[in-house]
Amino acid sequence: MTPTRSSYDVVIVGGGHNGLVAAAYLARAGRSVLVLERQPHTGGAAVSERVFAGVDARLSRYSYLVSLLPWSIVTDLGLRFETRRREVSSYTPVREGGLLVSSAQARTEASFTRLTGSDTEFRAWQRFYATTGELARRVFPTLTMPLVSKEALRHIVDDAATWEALFERPLGETIESTFADDTVRGVVLTDALIGTFTHAHDPSLRQNRCFLYHVIGGGTGDWDVPIGGMGALTDALATAAREAGAEIVTDCAVTSIETDGDTAEVGYEEGKIGARHVLANVAPYTLAGLLGEPLPPKPEGAQLKINMLLRRLPRLRDAEVEPREAFAGTFHIGESYAQLDRAYGEAAIGRIPSAPPAEIYCHTLTDPTILAPDLAEQGVHTLTLFGLHARAKLFAADHASAKEEFVKATLAQLDSVLAEPIADCLARDENGAPCLEAKTPIELEGEVGLPGGHIFHRDLAFPYLPEDADPADPGARWGVATGHRNVFLCGAGAIRGGGVSGIPGHNAAMAVLNAGQAG
Repeated sequence: MTPTRSSYDVVIVGGGHNGLVAAAYLARAGRSVLVLERQPHTGGAAVSERVFAGVDARLSRYSYLVSLLPWSIVTDLGLRFETRRREVSSYTPVREGGLLVSSAQARTEASFTRLTGSDTEFRAWQRFYATTGELARRVFPTLTMPLVSKEALRHIVDDAATWEALFERPLGETIESTFADDTVRGVVLTDALIGTFTHAHDPSLRQNRCFLYHVIGGGTGDWDVPIGGMGALTDALATAAREAGAEIVTDCAVTSIETDGDTAEVGYEEGKIGARHVLANVAPYTLAGLLGEPLPPKPEGAQLKINMLLRRLPRLRDAEVEPREAFAGTFHIGESYAQLDRAYGEAAIGRIPSAPPAEIYCHTLTDPTILAPDLAEQGVHTLTLFGLHARAKLFAADHASAKEEFVKATLAQLDSVLAEPIADCLARDENGAPCLEAKTPIELEGEVGLPGGHIFHRDLAFPYLPEDADPADPGARWGVATGHRNVFLCGAGAIRGGGVSGIPGHNAAMAVLNAGQAG
């Protein structure tokens, strides 16, 4: 398939979920829209795939859960898509016991008491997350509005202590003054490290920014399961965009972008397409190359992803918690406060962590529809593991050897908290091979186009207007500016980007529509 026209109102580079959101909004507003995607399918990192040969299980291969997607986007675009809340938030095995956090308050309190010896940490936990819950209710609605100034966002937060703790001081100070238990501290800190290579006391506050986005999603901080897998969302978005009139061309890699600020030309293998606006659903690093500009420092991702299919869930050392309950939420491995710090220190000096921290999520306990009926009846389950502090530089010299060592160490750390080896529970594909695949940052770069394997395209930014930004400029006002009046970011590298949210796509579309009104 090739584009049907020589020019469009808007050309969108990249058919990931944010590009599709932008396409649907703009086509519904009457703009002519073309989406160019280099892969043979849309979806980017938000896809469902049959990962294992001959096995009908459609895994969310790269991204797993939904928190930051505003439901207003689902309703605005009429998407046939739903999510389901997990009743268990997390389980962290500790020696022969563990810490269970669920929607059942009495059960959670009993678990805290069993681990720590009193209810002190539980009460601190309640107070802390009541505070972040209020923060979420106040800040999340602003993510699909024009950016406000730092001072205006401080006013919206309306709590000096919360602002100081999360926007001004390293998160480690707050965690250490709020909680005493090493396990509890670690569970809190993990939300600050997802896809972000940093530590609790980083003065740059990148850990605070990561933490903020992980606790404000949906106005609640809940991380929900996409029914049908992540591909259900991007399939619905592609359908909405096409039904609105947008053209989507796959197997079409963009090679260049030229702009004079008023009009642009987008180059691809077979020629060039004219556009009034270009939306870049690629990382800023990639965009600079397409524009022929000097490249900024290359981002560096820091995660190992392991997808597994199990014949059955593994048995636990903890007799108080059933595997179906433990794996229903986020299953933490090697993520105490001290363990996280040790692993960071090892990775920072170029060593693969001796006990890699990771967290696991089981999609099928909440949504078995991604499995063929016979697999579901047999008790088959998916496990997706997200390893922390797996920085890209660790894999640069000898990728194959480093990957093998990192996977081996990660699975050994998982085995250390189970009552049986995870290998004994793995299903087999049609060739008899165990159903396990791992993806390093290097592979994420090659397969999904994430420079350095950075899942957020670059470091996250606080969700307020930069001091040097011009609020009268549509790109700056919506957090999607690139330095070119008619080229906007619409991917995770935008301000308020990151995660499966659709927010950058929405905001880039609003910037285009605002620019048109101004013109």
